[in-house]
Amino acid sequence: MHVRDITTPFGRRPMTLALMKRQAASAKIESGSSVDKWKVFRDASEARNLLGIQDRALAVLNALLTFYPESELASDRAMIVFPSNAQLSIRAHGITGTTLRRHLAALVDAGLILRRDSANGKRYARKDRAGDIEQAYGFDLSPLLARSSELAVLSDRIATERALFRRTKETLSICRRDVRKLISAAIVEDVSGDWEAIELRYVELVGAIPRTPSLHDLQNSLESIEALRQTVLNLLENKLNSENMGTDDIGFGCHIQNSNTESIIEIEPRGEEQDANVVVRAEGQHEPTRTFPLSMVLRACPEIRSYGPGGAVSTWRELMEAAVLVRSMLGVTPGAYRNACEIMGPENAAVMMACILQRAGHINSAGGYLRDLTARAQRQQFSLGPVLMALLRANGGTEKEAS
Repeated sequence: MHVRDITTPFGRRPMTLALMKRQAASAKIESGSSVDKWKVFRDASEARNLLGIQDRALAVLNALLTFYPESELASDRAMIVFPSNAQLSIRAHGITGTTLRRHLAALVDAGLILRRDSANGKRYARKDRAGDIEQAYGFDLSPLLARSSELAVLSDRIATERALFRRTKETLSICRRDVRKLISAAIVEDVSGDWEAIELRYVELVGAIPRTPSLHDLQNSLESIEALRQTVLNLLENKLNSENMGTDDIGFGCHIQNSNTESIIEIEPRGEEQDANVVVRAEGQHEPTRTFPLSMVLRACPEIRSYGPGGAVSTWRELMEAAVLVRSMLGVTPGAYRNACEIMGPENAAVMMACILQRAGHINSAGGYLRDLTARAQRQQFSLGPVLMALLRANGGTEKEAS
């Protein structure tokens, strides 16, 4: 059956089943219910994309709410406002009449307000002898009260999605930076691999990120770049394993530890005396120095954790592997790091790299800084203890470590 359109005054929508349904819903307001009008306005503002309205429509809604004298929309009060278009235009920051009517219609279509028309289509209020409003014709704000819970849920959903979007974007930025640095380090260190193809793949993935990405776009890009990052890390780890870290790059010895941590700040050489906290080293190398408890190092230098195998550091071996990777990334030459290992001991050299990484933003040349500290340590003019203590305090730690 064909339904004939109903002729309506200029600026008004024809009555539809959807509008009738919204009017019926607005009439189903629980007795005694109320809501702060500006809270529900903020919720509607957050959910504007889901509601299908624009910022200018929100400006019109804001103007309508200013004509409602109470701070709360309540079921026991009339919620009809009746400003003229001229008054609305002024409070909506000078919006033109045509634009005003379009956005009023949009608010009606979105189910945020209803029209309560008089017989002649005018907006006005009829008052009784006491001066109280007896009957009003204009815009009914009751849908805001009726949908306040729904709008709050939509607002929370948008806020959650926005926070997820921000976190995903930040994670993607960090991942892009890490991949870029890892590729550069691998090329400088002449690690075997098709780095030209990997570089092209990286450029391709970064170029595929839209200028205004959606959350789905960011998640897909993050997944692809993280996969590339893992590929690069695998190649670098293979390089580390092939170098046989026990002898080639940093000259590891047999690491012997006990649980004695009473003198964690004392790391100076102790003549020929060897306690259980030292590393047995080859002939011709400098006397070893004490290492600090690993838990203390990780509390003072948490940044080093993400460079360990699998993104974590739980043993001294893993810390030293992470230090070699960080050394490459920060541009420290293998010779400078090997010298630090010979002077300080491999564990303390790894700790020193963790400290340099933690303070990387304040150090112009990591290689020069490490060489200077190594020379001072050789002259017994440098101790790692104060450095770790300062970083612990900066990270909210304490000087006391559990054994």
